Amino acid sequence: MDADIKSKIIELSITGIKDIWNFEVPSGSIIIQKTRPEFTSDITLVVFPLTKFTKTSPDKTAQQLGEYLKNRIPEIEGFNVIKGFLNISLINSFWISFLHDMYDDTRFGFTPPGSSASVMVEFSSPNTNKPLHLGHIRNNLIGNSLSEILSATGNKVIKANLVNDRGIHICKSMYAWKEWGAGETPESSGIKGDKLVGKYYVEFEKRLIAQTKEKIISIYTQIIKQATPINEIKKEDIKLATFDAIPRTIETDYDYNEIKDAFARALITYNQTGRFPSIEEDKFIIEYFKKYTSLFNDAQEMLRKWEDGDETTIFLWKKMNDWVYKGFETTYRELGISFDKTYYESETYLLGKEIVDEGVRKNVFIRKEDGSVWCDLTDDGLDEKLLQRSDGTSVYMTQDIGTAAERFKEFPGMKKLIYVVGSEQEYHFKVLFLILKKLGYSWAGDCHHLSYGMVDLPEGKMKSREGTVVDADDLIEEMYETSRQTTKELGKLEGIPDKEKESICRMIGMGALKYFILKVDPKKRMVFNPKESIDFEGNTGPFIQYTYARIQSLLRKAGDWRKVTGDLPAGRHGRRQDTGNTLKIQPVEKNVIKLIFDFPGVIRQAADEFNPAVIANYMYELAKEFNHFYQTVPVLPAKGGSLPAGQAGASGGKAEDEERLNFRLRLSDTTGKIIKKGMNLLGINVPEKM
Repeated sequence: MDADIKSKIIELSITGIKDIWNFEVPSGSIIIQKTRPEFTSDITLVVFPLTKFTKTSPDKTAQQLGEYLKNRIPEIEGFNVIKGFLNISLINSFWISFLHDMYDDTRFGFTPPGSSASVMVEFSSPNTNKPLHLGHIRNNLIGNSLSEILSATGNKVIKANLVNDRGIHICKSMYAWKEWGAGETPESSGIKGDKLVGKYYVEFEKRLIAQTKEKIISIYTQIIKQATPINEIKKEDIKLATFDAIPRTIETDYDYNEIKDAFARALITYNQTGRFPSIEEDKFIIEYFKKYTSLFNDAQEMLRKWEDGDETTIFLWKKMNDWVYKGFETTYRELGISFDKTYYESETYLLGKEIVDEGVRKNVFIRKEDGSVWCDLTDDGLDEKLLQRSDGTSVYMTQDIGTAAERFKEFPGMKKLIYVVGSEQEYHFKVLFLILKKLGYSWAGDCHHLSYGMVDLPEGKMKSREGTVVDADDLIEEMYETSRQTTKELGKLEGIPDKEKESICRMIGMGALKYFILKVDPKKRMVFNPKESIDFEGNTGPFIQYTYARIQSLLRKAGDWRKVTGDLPAGRHGRRQDTGNTLKIQPVEKNVIKLIFDFPGVIRQAADEFNPAVIANYMYELAKEFNHFYQTVPVLPAKGGSLPAGQAGASGGKAEDEERLNFRLRLSDTTGKIIKKGMNLLGINVPEKM
């Protein structure tokens, strides 16, 4: 329906410009948009792009085109011109007919599945050395919601998860458990599997940092003993073999000279104050030097054993990963997350090596004298990127090249591969996509990085290695408990059986969490406030859930009222086939219908922008507008009263009042359906009662 009237306006606008100004314009030049709130109309045609064809002012073009359209489209009631915008109003019966026509359309807003070409959305991608945290929650919610939205627009969507189940991070947890775990298991400790493994990762990191500090302080001491006045020391003065002999081939995100600068600063600070700089002050030093401790080397040795297939190491790796997977499953189940394909890094990390060799043969990549392979991106404004170490081992970029190629091979004709990954990886994906393009893959332009901002808490930024990161399970339970307390204080669930009450509380708590995160544009960094998220007023999930429950309560009352009066036409919620042009709808009713009318376009916009926030904020506007309608006009008669009249304080004839009752019930029912559909696209369930 929305496409029909808009298509008609576009087609006749093209014809009108030809008839009036004798100029043929492409259909893309006709821009139809939602009318801005400060203007009074239903649809707006943007005139400015047309003036280059009409050679007249925007206002004159709009006026002439508006008259042309009004004389030829019976649904147009009138129009006004404001600053080059042609604002079109549609007749009363158009909106009533629209509501009538779409009422039984269970797929309204959704596009039927199209071709067999698929879209893959990769999200979650957890490491198996720790439980999921708040940042993972945002990743999972964005990825899952985007998958639902893309599916609603006719795409065949593959939800994929790449589990990072190998590497030095899991070996740290394995080594710590082996050395200090005393055989502790999830069963013996009562600790969830992923949390138990995470506990040993944190323990390893604490001991590693302590050992790293000891090593650096010993270096400081040796330098101080032989140095000239230490306050005058500069980085070029630091010639001690224990520093300069460190190999520069180590894989690090930091520039070697920056590390020397940081080392000199920290050395002076330590000599003056006796205080070792914190990790936040000079993490350059910690991150660099920790790789030369005995503890790190022990974990590295365990990784080498894993790569060599050592049976004891593989057995321990499988056992601890199994603990983690069971823990992940519990968290995913609470979040309502599932996947169509799960990939494991242990099975994919060798992919890409053949592609790198092929790239060398084609002179796309460079093999240096030490045997390492690089891609020179300096002509593209970037730097050189390492693709293979001198010992022949791969880096993450190599793996990502291989997995991308493998996925397009596994799913021929796949039209989009979307990576939902934090904004700190923007440079990585920029380089990856450029390399894929240089390799000549035709699908390189079909890869997209959906970059999202980090999540902070009101008290500040999340931390990681210190073990103070916000655990996903703990946060979910906190949301449930806050929901229980809030609904009890407000009396929202009085009279509901305890078992059902608990189910609703969990639905509200999870809805609050998901909505608060998804209503923010993914590209923006955000602050998550658990207390603010569970509020039954304002732009929150519980407010929208409560609106849906209110509608269902209204419809149940309507059924009970009919049983008493027995004088309304039969049919679901008073549905009448003859509702039509005689009923005059009020502005508050029309505003709700207009928002329902927008629903298909909102879904398309969210899909085009890869942005669930478009759906979330539309849900809030619809719920807010419905509540205004509900509080402004009577939907049902007061107990023992007569049918609702068209205007406050006045009554029409009985037939008109019956028609109005049926219309308002249908409007309420349709709003509830749209709220449920839209919230489901966000992964949020809505309660039938509250």
